[in-house]
Amino acid sequence: MDIRIFAPHWGSNDLAPGVFIERVKAAGFDGIEMSLPLDAGQRDDWRARIADAGLLLIAQQWETVFHPEFEAHRDALATYLANACAARPLFVNTHTGKDFYTHEQNLELIALTGNIAREHGVPIVHEIHRSRFSGHPMLLLPYLRELPDLALTADLSHWCCACESLLDDQPATLAATLPHVRHIHARVGHAQGPQVSDFRAPQFAAELARHLQWWDRIVALRRAAGAALMTITPEFGPVPYTQCMPFSGEPLSDAWDLNVAMLRLLRERYAA
Repeated sequence: MDIRIFAPHWGSNDLAPGVFIERVKAAGFDGIEMSLPLDAGQRDDWRARIADAGLLLIAQQWETVFHPEFEAHRDALATYLANACAARPLFVNTHTGKDFYTHEQNLELIALTGNIAREHGVPIVHEIHRSRFSGHPMLLLPYLRELPDLALTADLSHWCCACESLLDDQPATLAATLPHVRHIHARVGHAQGPQVSDFRAPQFAAELARHLQWWDRIVALRRAAGAALMTITPEFGPVPYTQCMPFSGEPLSDAWDLNVAMLRLLRERYAA
């Protein structure tokens, strides 16, 4: 199974496209995961630049966070997903629904993503993320029972935060969830938040070990399923995900540095 590792555009949005792409290439990533502009010209420019650099593309949709009212959210989801699919990425990673929508409303949104995926011939996977339909294990599990083919992005740092634990007490939840994972966001969380200040620090050894255990299991499951490709995006984020000193606001760590360090760890671990 081929394992490819992607750079997040999140946190580098202030860089010009050419500068960011060169940074990604220099660090040794295989591709870029990003939200694409709705302007077709700008979207296609990004797509062309990424392809010309020999990089792969995963498209991302998170902007529906700005549309909390259900009908507006549904319309925005359709717009952003169609735009993302038009770039012909490997797949689209989407933040879908809300934890306060009804079960039926979230099912409607999931069905919508399936229709768009089939229309464009581009797979769409749903990210485990706080405040979305997947924001807590007990929210997600009913959907997994109803939708056995539901494809997920595993960002389990969110569940660490939501469940105030490293999920030690939820082996059945993980056993039900991990076979649905098609993409990993490799960020290390802890029981009080979605991102440790530096996963290399010894005080976070237990958190790193637990996340690696989950990622190892996902990779093993995909290999056993005969998957040709597994994708991983180190996704340590900028402020406020990166904690800051009080008053000065100085970040305690550099998100890009953490993502490159995670890239190297994953390359060594999975011979990717």
